[in-house]
Amino acid sequence: MKGYKKYYSRKILWYLLTLIIAVILNFTLPRLMPGNPVANIAAQTAQGMTDATAIQKVYAQYAEAFGVDKPLYQQFFIWLKNLLHGDLGVSFSQYPRPVSEIIASGVWWTVCLQLPAIIVGWFLGNLLGAVAAYIRKGFDKVILPAFLFASNIPAFGMATILLTVFAIQLKWAPTSGGYGFDLIPNFSAAFILSVLDHYKLPFLSIVLVTIGGQAVGMRSMAIYELNADYVKYSRFLGIKDKKIVGYVFRNAMLPQITGLAMSIGTMVGGALVAEIIFSYPGIGSTLLSAITGRDYPLISACTLIITIMVLLANLFVEMIYGLIDPRIKAAQME
Repeated sequence: MKGYKKYYSRKILWYLLTLIIAVILNFTLPRLMPGNPVANIAAQTAQGMTDATAIQKVYAQYAEAFGVDKPLYQQFFIWLKNLLHGDLGVSFSQYPRPVSEIIASGVWWTVCLQLPAIIVGWFLGNLLGAVAAYIRKGFDKVILPAFLFASNIPAFGMATILLTVFAIQLKWAPTSGGYGFDLIPNFSAAFILSVLDHYKLPFLSIVLVTIGGQAVGMRSMAIYELNADYVKYSRFLGIKDKKIVGYVFRNAMLPQITGLAMSIGTMVGGALVAEIIFSYPGIGSTLLSAITGRDYPLISACTLIITIMVLLANLFVEMIYGLIDPRIKAAQME
């Protein structure tokens, strides 16, 4: 137990340090973008006004309301204080709508789309890699290369192909959105079916780009383990092949758990692009609109939520890895 405690303490400490650095960057980087969004909002409000003093007063009111009239370091500490109280500020581009309300409406769409898709892709990839290593034949010659080819297509490319073929050409699925534009969110059968109909293409695009990489990694590790000395010795002793294969794939699975953490990390990049291509109402689309509108509070909130999601997912995988691999405990006890 002492070995696990030391291992987990170190991991949690490093993740907390990473979170602190991420919080600082999430606040600072959006505010280094060129342009002044507050001036644009003030200009729209003051449109038609000719009195320069009145226009300046409008700008000063907005600057005070958004808190950009203070030095950057003061803005950071005010933002951090509000963040600790759960206040993410007010959106520039959707004023006066609170950022927390915008994030809440998009984060569950992202989690419910990407997390299942990444886990399904990881599971199917490892299963395909294990079968290709053990059976070979058609799996290793045809099926695995086909999925490997699909996984090498960029996420935005896969999403565009699926959108063009299945939505635009074949009309088997809607082209955009998370549900029908003529529906109001509720728990009716019509709404749920509409959500599932809009869900399938974004889900499939993420699964297809995940499978190949996981399959190749699993196949390589399984082949290495199948040729290991302990496998040959076990077969020499007459141990049943079924039992040996169980140990082989358990050992081969350990690096793949790290691969799962890396796959979840791709949620920041490729998977969010899939949301944008399909106009899916998740964090990806929200982040794109925030960047387009130079919405500092919304950009900071989106990137912070994504960072926390990835860190928590990676920490969870690290915890599982520590339980599965007894070598970690042994290393900590030394």
